[in-house]
Amino acid sequence: MDLRNRFIMAPIKLGYSDQGGTVNQKHIQFYRERSKYIGAITIEPLYLEKGLREIPTQLGIDNDQKIVGLTQLTKTIHAQGANVIAHLNHPGRMANPHLPGNYYISATDQPCENAGAIPRRMTAGDMEAVINLFVEGAQRAEKSGFDILELQFGHGYLLAQFLSLAVNDSSNKYGGSFENRCRFPLNIFKAVKAAVDLPIIIRVSGDEMMPAGINIDETIQLVNILADCGAAAVHVSAGTVCSTPPWFFQHMFVPKGKTWELAAQVKSNVAIPVIFVGRVNSISDVDRLEQEFQADYIAIGRALVADPDFIGKYEKRGTGRIRPCLACAEGCLGGVRSGQGLHCMVNPLVGYSDPPPKRVDPRNYAVIGGGLAGMQAALTLKTRGHAVDIYEKERLGGQFNLAWLPPNKDSLKNIITYFIAEIQASKINVIHKEAQESDLIDKGYDGIILATGAHPILPSIKGLKNYFKADFLLDKNLPEGKKILIIGGGLVGVEIASKLVDKNNVIIIVEMLDEVARGMEMIEKTLTIKKLNKENVPIYLNTKVETVDGCDVYLRGEKEFVLNNIDHIVVATGMQSYRPLFKKLGNKIPVYLIGDAKKVSKAQEAIRDGYTIAREL
Repeated sequence: MDLRNRFIMAPIKLGYSDQGGTVNQKHIQFYRERSKYIGAITIEPLYLEKGLREIPTQLGIDNDQKIVGLTQLTKTIHAQGANVIAHLNHPGRMANPHLPGNYYISATDQPCENAGAIPRRMTAGDMEAVINLFVEGAQRAEKSGFDILELQFGHGYLLAQFLSLAVNDSSNKYGGSFENRCRFPLNIFKAVKAAVDLPIIIRVSGDEMMPAGINIDETIQLVNILADCGAAAVHVSAGTVCSTPPWFFQHMFVPKGKTWELAAQVKSNVAIPVIFVGRVNSISDVDRLEQEFQADYIAIGRALVADPDFIGKYEKRGTGRIRPCLACAEGCLGGVRSGQGLHCMVNPLVGYSDPPPKRVDPRNYAVIGGGLAGMQAALTLKTRGHAVDIYEKERLGGQFNLAWLPPNKDSLKNIITYFIAEIQASKINVIHKEAQESDLIDKGYDGIILATGAHPILPSIKGLKNYFKADFLLDKNLPEGKKILIIGGGLVGVEIASKLVDKNNVIIIVEMLDEVARGMEMIEKTLTIKKLNKENVPIYLNTKVETVDGCDVYLRGEKEFVLNNIDHIVVATGMQSYRPLFKKLGNKIPVYLIGDAKKVSKAQEAIRDGYTIAREL
């Protein structure tokens, strides 16, 4: 495929367009920043027809009017030395059911079990129309200056709906045997191959990770057939967006490396180059793929969102530490789903603006609190040329030192490690004490950034005296074989429950509202609640704890009842902003509230808040 190196940016939905699906300046800026060192950029999946969108703000390649903007985008990327890949996909029954005007066709008339629309079983006329959509999209991509095409044969989209026995229940020549199930996808590939002169990558799910789904043996057969038809390379992922989304999104809750093993099996059995992908977000990951797996190409997605210079830093052509992707899906998946467009929990510039300018008249600031908001603010201030002191009476990282303790969330610790290393490298002075009014006034600071976080809200419950809070997550506090009541079924309460059940504790959750795990990222919520249900953890919604009497706890829901023999109580009923210095300092020196001290929110908002205020000072 004639790339300058083996690195490819995987297709990631940005959601930056308008309802018309055209390229704008946000796309140009995003891809320009990520094109400096990489071999090729795969831009976000391009819809082939407006009624096939996955998100309302997706880019399209459905008419010739799109060619102007797409040409501008390919020229921008080419100017940085990278090639450009057009990822063409038909979602079939996975078109977004919430978008007016969308339609749904498939190899089945059964909907996706994950809240999909009811599709219409495809006719011969539908198949011909779909082939034409792919051909026309490919021809527009060629006219727009794309160097390579990638056709989506995996992830539960239309072509995979034909390939997978778990979905394709047709009784005609397109269903049943493997040969039949391949027929329509192969017709699409052959038609596209005949229509354009561009090399074609096929993207597949090495394994759909579900019963009767596509497995590695069928994937190898398919790839060999497509290689004989002229495919240039195969891009091996896993899962389906419908049935196994944690694998599709390569969430932190699934084991890293499974997709690499699948790609290695394909590589051992096919004659075309194989692209390895799946949570490649550290130098050690790339080293392993190159040395152990001898990867022909390596596709990197979210790690390039978190740090646009990931490849340059890996190759020692860029400078600085790699800002780590945490595989949390908070900003990338969450931002796109919410309609805000792609953001990033750890990188506050994503989707917003250029790096902050230097200050021509630098000043002297104190940051009170060394959590995520405070550390980001301090680093941004220092980057702009200001002098900065951080006051932190305990460990840098604040409440986020507890965030990585629940099961499967170890990767969250990496952002704390990154921030601390950056603060040390920037020679930011960290004063390990609780800041007093006199400290701040006497030192002549030009302004104070209050990043003092939040404290737990303690409910008024008669008899509640002995209890734990979120610090129950610390290993030194973890009990085994106890009966534990968790008051509060929000994000923190549910995460505490998930860790405690692993220690053979009997857990009971009581929540005053009618929803559990509020604020938890979608995939984490689904998997965690599934785990708690499997462990038979009772969750009482619309229920209030009235009284604690020794080991007995009295509750009121639809009726009054009592829980007996409770060994421990954990209170996880929310947080409230903590800002003891705000009023004391307000009239004497400029004070700026950020993070949870301003408004209790999530890590992404805290980091963004710290960046924003420091950019403006």
